Amino acid sequence: MKIATYANARTTLEARKGVGKAFITAFRSGAVMGFLLAANGLLVLFITINLFKIYYGDDWGGLFEAITGYGLGGSSMALFGRVGGGIYTKAADVGADLVGKVERNIPEDDPRNPAVIADNVGDNVGDIAGMGSDLFGSYAEASCAALVVASISSFGVNHEFTPMLFPLIISSVGLLVCLLTTLFATDFFEIKLVKEIEPALKKQLVISTALMTIGIAV
Repeated sequence: MKIATYANARTTLEARKGVGKAFITAFRSGAVMGFLLAANGLLVLFITINLFKIYYGDDWGGLFEAITGYGLGGSSMALFGRVGGGIYTKAADVGADLVGKVERNIPEDDPRNPAVIADNVGDNVGDIAGMGSDLFGSYAEASCAALVVASISSFGVNHEFTPMLFPLIISSVGLLVCLLTTLFATDFFEIKLVKEIEPALKKQLVISTALMTIGIAV
């Protein structure tokens, strides 16, 4: 949220120089949350697995069944963050609009309305903190589910520690691929008009998919 708050002002200032500068600032600031979220989730999950392995040893079924609590915790945090943030966002939004439009007849998000500050804070809480916690919960659940499926599979890989971490390896490769792909959106595709933003993002999606496929195959 702090990064997003700073990025809002910087994007506005960069917009004076052109669409391309504003896009790069907004894109890089948004990438901070994505990379930090995925890297933190992956690191904490890896540390948790190694700590639990001290107790469970080679009992992969029991180990990864206990690890599912990590996904449950992420989902619970996402629930409170999303619901609590949504309630605050809507309360501030409705309150600001009612006071501004109905009682004072001033437009939405007008600086003369002090409630606009609460409205903007609510947008940060609901759309940034809420969405980030929601993504973290989904990421943790997907990783834990893949680990549980791997632990109960009958393909003979559940006797080694390294093959059991294959889902985490895929996530690590995805982080590296996304890190490389962000360079295409900010450095290789020069954006001068608003209509060029969507094609640049689509090209980035295609490139990341191709690189991810190659990375998993290797």
